[in-house]
Amino acid sequence: MSMLDKFRRGAQKASIQASAFLKEGSSKIANESHNFTQGFTLPGEAEKAAKTLASFLADPDHPESALNAIPKAVLQRARGLAIFSVLKAGFVFSGKAGSGLVIARLPDGSWSAPSCIATGGVGWGLQIGADLTEFVIVLNSEDAVRAFSMGGNVTIGGNVSAAAGPIGTGGSVQASLAHPAPMFSYSKSKGLFAGLSLEGTVLIERKDANRDFYGSAVPARDILGGRVPPPEVASRMYEVIEAAEGIDEAGLPDSSYVPTADGNHLDMKDGHTVFDAEGH
Repeated sequence: MSMLDKFRRGAQKASIQASAFLKEGSSKIANESHNFTQGFTLPGEAEKAAKTLASFLADPDHPESALNAIPKAVLQRARGLAIFSVLKAGFVFSGKAGSGLVIARLPDGSWSAPSCIATGGVGWGLQIGADLTEFVIVLNSEDAVRAFSMGGNVTIGGNVSAAAGPIGTGGSVQASLAHPAPMFSYSKSKGLFAGLSLEGTVLIERKDANRDFYGSAVPARDILGGRVPPPEVASRMYEVIEAAEGIDEAGLPDSSYVPTADGNHLDMKDGHTVFDAEGH
């Protein structure tokens, strides 16, 4: 075989591999996008949030799941929750878009109706494919809830600060709650916890989705303030939260950690605590 024939055969093989790679990447983007856009209405967002929370919170049928879940103690003292997913996809240039909802704890301990939120952005980078990351932000203060109630944008690290939240059980979790950041952020990509930074992320109230579902331009402060009854379509989400809050942790070992950006663990038994260094 001549050198020219070898070159032609090599080029043909490379072309076939590139075409297969592009096809596989495009197919993944299409599938992820289809699943992602199903949640753009409030009923869809509520269904998506219930599934997301079920993967972040402990399952009462399997108490040992509390060892790798948002702690019961964190959930019980939460003043609100923001649940959303971000799809990042592209070829040569990348785009990302996210949607979800936020709920607030009412004075009687129940949860408010949900208000829809969104995020987005564009960046450059040589990549192909799609990555879906799920986020749960635990709002630890009334100020954090108020930020989502003002009808504008919430900038993580601007309006209100966030820190990677603890995971697991035991006394060290309680210690991390002595001086918590206004928000604890939790994220999962490919099913694994990672302490991804949300610094600079802007979350926007989706007034269109709220108006379409509630039938009028109800402001977020009324939705999160309990002046709108919790809708039936969100019942599964509330059930998941209630079940996790009531899980029996008796007999479980004292095991807690904070996930790092690369998915590793910082063991909280080594004295690591989670707090807002600038908080007062």
